[in-house]
This record gives sequence, structure tokens and C-alpha cells, in this order.
Amino acid sequence: MNSKGLDHVDQQILNLLVENARASLIEIAEQVGLSRAAVKNRIDALEKGGVIEQYTVVLDPEKVGRNVSVFFDIRVSPSCLHQVADALAAEEAVTDMYLMTGESKLHVHAVLEMNQDLERFVLEKLYPLPGIEHVSSELIISRLKTRKGMRI
Repeated sequence: MNSKGLDHVDQQILNLLVENARASLIEIAEQVGLSRAAVKNRIDALEKGGVIEQYTVVLDPEKVGRNVSVFFDIRVSPSCLHQVADALAAEEAVTDMYLMTGESKLHVHAVLEMNQDLERFVLEKLYPLPGIEHVSSELIISRLKTRKGMRI
């Protein structure tokens, strides 16, 4: 399903979910003028059609402990790219992964506990992978803006 297949009500539902993903079906139903069951069916269809892909949990270190968001730019030899990507995708700490153009081929986001978890991930999970040529990483200090969803 693409944005051309969405009607006005679907777009309203998506906008409400972008504003508040925790809104109840009843709250959404009241705002779009449908029953709770109709809203549930539409959300299910949006998920099945790939418009809604996943829900994100934002980990705030002050609320959940010493977890930090880290991103890695990884240069990997082309012959090992898929093997490395598959191995990293299987890691629970990895939240997002992108295949990139340019020098770094993989851009990986992870949520790790400082310092032992971060060190263990780098030394035991990342560096032993075949074809790793270079790794750079940075900690995300704070989120200044997040754009949730996309304009449809």
C-alpha cells in the first residue's frame, strides 16, 4: 500500500498516531468519526500494507538507567557485506541499520549500557565479524528533533 491508496480517514489516523502513538482506539475513533472497531481494522490494514512498519520505544537514560544510543559507521568489504549485516541485524541491541553510499557501507544504531555493554558489543560482536575494515562510533548526547512518520 502506498500513500496514493490512502483515503482522508487513513491520513487522519496516521497523523494522530504520529502525534501520539499511545492514543487509544476510542480516542482516535472519536476524532475521525468512526467506531473503535473500524479504526482497529484500518490500523491493521495499514500495518499489513506496510504503511505502519513498526512502533519505536525511545529509551531515556534518566528513566531506564545508563543506556545510551550509539551509532556506528562501518566500512566492510563488499564480499562480506550481507554476512555482517545479517549478524548485526540479529543483535538485540541493534535498533536500526542502513546500507549507505560512500566510504562507510553500514550505518548502525544501537542502545547499549555504558561502559561494559558498549565495550563488549564492540570487542566481541563487531570487531570479530569478517570483512570489517573500519569502525567509527559516536554517542548520541540528546535528541534535539525527531520527525516521526512521513508526510503523506
